[in-house]
Amino acid sequence: MEIDSVRVESSLWIGNKRYRASLSGWYFSWTEVDKRNREKKTISVPVSEVIGVKEGRVEIQPQKKVEDTDLDFTLFYVKHNSKGNGIRAPWSLGRTQFCCPSRGLKTSLLVFINPFGGKKRGKQIFHSLVAPLFELAGISSHVVVTERANQARDYILKKDLTGFDGVICVGGDGMFSELLHGVIGRTQQEAGVSEHDPTVMLQPCDLHIGIIPAGSTDCVCFTTMGNNDPVTSTLHIIIGDSQPLDVCSVHYQSTLVRYSVSMVGYGFYGDVLAESERHRWMGPLRYDYSGCMVYLCNRSYPGLVQYLPADSHSSSPRDNTRCLSGCRVCSESKERLFPHFESSSSLYSANVSQYSSELEGEWVTVEGRFKCISLTCVSSSCPRSPKGLSPSAHLADGTADLILVRETNSLGFLTYLHRHTNTQDQFDLPFVEVHRVKAVRFSLPPGEEEEEEEEEYEEGDREIQVSTENVLEDPEKLCCSNTAGHSQQHLTGRKERGNVTKSRVKRRGFVCGPCGTKPRSVSVWNCDGEILPHTEISCRVQGQLVRLFARGIEDSTTP
Repeated sequence: MEIDSVRVESSLWIGNKRYRASLSGWYFSWTEVDKRNREKKTISVPVSEVIGVKEGRVEIQPQKKVEDTDLDFTLFYVKHNSKGNGIRAPWSLGRTQFCCPSRGLKTSLLVFINPFGGKKRGKQIFHSLVAPLFELAGISSHVVVTERANQARDYILKKDLTGFDGVICVGGDGMFSELLHGVIGRTQQEAGVSEHDPTVMLQPCDLHIGIIPAGSTDCVCFTTMGNNDPVTSTLHIIIGDSQPLDVCSVHYQSTLVRYSVSMVGYGFYGDVLAESERHRWMGPLRYDYSGCMVYLCNRSYPGLVQYLPADSHSSSPRDNTRCLSGCRVCSESKERLFPHFESSSSLYSANVSQYSSELEGEWVTVEGRFKCISLTCVSSSCPRSPKGLSPSAHLADGTADLILVRETNSLGFLTYLHRHTNTQDQFDLPFVEVHRVKAVRFSLPPGEEEEEEEEEYEEGDREIQVSTENVLEDPEKLCCSNTAGHSQQHLTGRKERGNVTKSRVKRRGFVCGPCGTKPRSVSVWNCDGEILPHTEISCRVQGQLVRLFARGIEDSTTP
């Protein structure tokens, strides 16, 4: 059998059915694909028997009729009819109309460049690598070079975005977070949906977000594409790839605090971020230094975790599968998340029902002392941890993975951390448990808060604790000290921060040697690289809330 040297594939639609179309040197073929990505009937036409291809919806018989559309094309070819009675049936003109609703070049994009993030190469990356490709593809772009934190978010919330097909960030995860909050916030405003109600199902966002990696870690880009290459990201934007993405909304009582995609972490990950804020002068190296210092402190914290389990029949965080491009679990989840919408176009152009049954079910409670608590909507992979916090997490199945690491010795916790960098299962440890969930609540155990409020401490001890209190008791200083492009966006009132956090801090009569600070009984939350101003929070997964110019990680075993 001869193998064609050139093969082009694409996903096309005929009516309301999806097909996988391929063009080789000899044949043009299209195969019907069902909702579970299973192939059905295939039709092949020799290239030599193609009569013509016309843009738009075209009819020749009984009379010529042309409807000019940018997303449709009509194929005319020789159709061999079935035989009968030993006589070869006459040929006829075959006609098939194809539609490509999710493809096509974007004509106008709004681009935000963070000149301070990562190695401060954002402008260079855009002008040398991205802009020439946009020009080649005929895409116009309006460029905004940000000068302050939250400028991109505020621009999206307040400016007229008519005519833009998407918003692009050239920067790291902090810049992406700004665009995420801006796009979600604007969509909810226009739909009349309250972001602060944790029981509300938010309106899915129609405006796509593109990521040109130019930050320190670029976790979101790596998780959704499998690499941090600016050219690859640009090409995904140009061809109009569309990848839905789950988002976690974080609430304090009845107030929205932040949105999260990659991680909401308490304990170790919160302490590392708080410690790193004291060493911003070190640049990206501060994360390695702070991680080492916090590890040596070997802290654990009491907590009461409540979670709403997801359906265990569709997927599990221990099933050893990966969410790849065309993921079956994510495709089938769309029907469960949006049962009344048959196509993506109707989903993102009409208001969805504000209330759903996603929060119904029996909550599970776990109490104890934890080294760290992590909630991630995606695998949260990055170059240092290619499989991420939860290797089997999905991009768009409406769930998140809750990882609970209970109190253990230093060597055991080091083993857990090290397994993130290799192929060993980080969940296969006696002090680690992972659950696929739809919602999570965290609070301090009964009596913990009262015990903290009753404690008195000496003035001399307070002097030792000054540097830590600057981080814990005045989070507003973190916003002022931000120079690396992080958004530092806190949606709740800053007046409550000092009171809420201060009442949680429990000081003891000795000092931790490596950190030079007193051990605390309460940690802070790390939400996608930002410190949250509250300890007791609730989180809910908003399924397929936004769409990225991406297609998921492609299977490396296929050409």
